[in-house]
Amino acid sequence: MDLSDFNAQLKPYRAVLGVDYGSKRMGLAVSDLLRSIATSYKILQRSSWQNDVAELKKIVEEKEIGGIIYGLPLQMNGEEGDIAREVKSFAEKLAVEIPLPYAFWDERLSSSAVERFLIDEVDMSRQKRKKILDASAAAYILQGALDALQYQK
Repeated sequence: MDLSDFNAQLKPYRAVLGVDYGSKRMGLAVSDLLRSIATSYKILQRSSWQNDVAELKKIVEEKEIGGIIYGLPLQMNGEEGDIAREVKSFAEKLAVEIPLPYAFWDERLSSSAVERFLIDEVDMSRQKRKKILDASAAAYILQGALDALQYQK
C-alpha cells in the first residue's frame, strides 16, 4: 500500500506505530494522535510469534494505534533484498492478527543517521547508544513518513 492509500484508510485521531524490524529485536516508535511528531517508544526483544503479537496488540490498544509504518531496508540501488522481503512477509503475517492499514518507508541509512547524531550532537557512549538505537531509528523512519503524509493533505 502506498502512503496516499495508507493515509486514506487512517481514522482521525489515531496514532501511527513505527517499526524498525529486526529478527532479534524491533525498535518501536509512536506518533501523537494528530500524526505530526514521532517519539521513540521501546525496543521489543523478539521471542515467540505469539509473545510478539501479544505485545504489539497491547501497544496498539494502549497507544490508540490506527496504522503501522514499517521501515523497508532497501539496498543502496533501491532494490529489495532478502531482509526487505522478510519485513514485508512479517507485515503481511501481522496484518492477519492486527488488521490495521500499513505501509513501508525507505529506511536506508536511518540507523547510521541516528547513530551519527547520537555521537556528534549528544556525545553518547557506545553502550548507551546500543540501548536506544533501534527505537530511535524507528522514530526517524516514522517521522519521515509522517512528514510525507503532511504534504499529502
